[in-house]
Amino acid sequence: MTDQDEELAAAAATGDRAAFAALLSRHYDRLFAFTYRLTVNRADAEDLTQDICAALPAKLAGFRADARFTTWLYRVAVNAAHDRRRRAATRAKAADGWGDWEVNRREAIREETEAQDWLTQAMTALPDELRDTVALVLGEDLTQAQAGEVLGLSEGTVAWRMSEVKKRLRAMRAEEDAI
Repeated sequence: MTDQDEELAAAAATGDRAAFAALLSRHYDRLFAFTYRLTVNRADAEDLTQDICAALPAKLAGFRADARFTTWLYRVAVNAAHDRRRRAATRAKAADGWGDWEVNRREAIREETEAQDWLTQAMTALPDELRDTVALVLGEDLTQAQAGEVLGLSEGTVAWRMSEVKKRLRAMRAEEDAI
């Protein structure tokens, strides 16, 4: 399957629409599931996945097959998620001070977040880099070495991040249990 992905990617990079369609058919569901774990929101995941798919034909020209296609695709998705988060943070800063409407909107978002189940809340409380790591290791079932390759980190750093996630989740649970 991996060799076929690389062949399809090479063909799609040259404008072969059938190869591109085949790549999307093979990886769209996995890509959506991954973006959902990165965003923890179905609508955001749908938007992010569509953005990635729309940009993919141009990005395929940069695919060199140094890594598996799926590893490269995860990296594209992580980068797209980071870009989206940066844009959202910029918009949020620009929106500060817009009065009652903004306060009410933020309150509605807070209430919606509180209504989510505990694990979803815990995931959103984690810093982006820890959430990205968990999404790859637990959500995509990559080894720590593979996740490190996607994130551009050493395997030891990924192991530390996973340890940090466990520590933070235990602390969150203990804090809730104490209340």
